[in-house]
Amino acid sequence: MIEKLYNLKKSQIEQKLIEKASLQQEIYQIDESVEKFTQDINTATVQKLGSISDFMVLSMHKNSIRYEITKLIKRKNELLKKVEALFLEIIELQKESEQYKYILEEEKEERRKAKMHDEMLQNEEFIQSSYIRG
Repeated sequence: MIEKLYNLKKSQIEQKLIEKASLQQEIYQIDESVEKFTQDINTATVQKLGSISDFMVLSMHKNSIRYEITKLIKRKNELLKKVEALFLEIIELQKESEQYKYILEEEKEERRKAKMHDEMLQNEEFIQSSYIRG
């Protein structure tokens, strides 16, 4: 039973690590998007002899990009909080896993000692029976 719990905890840890990796990948993609949008803001221009409406359109375009950047940063912060929570869950699962591993090792050691004790008794019985016969 303990072994099943230990294996369950190990698989839960693996699942959480996979989930954490996917969140970190999404954070990386957000960072790339923010960088691209920032570059778009810095490089967006109008023609030299364009009309005033071109400048208004450019301003609206830059504002919409800034709004997208704000949304992405908000999403990134949410993901970072999830990653932190997952990190704490992983630590807790690892603690539980270590406890079960310790219990399994103790049980294994007890079985080994019991087996050695049984072998010792069998050897003593053999020696006694040989001594009685002889």
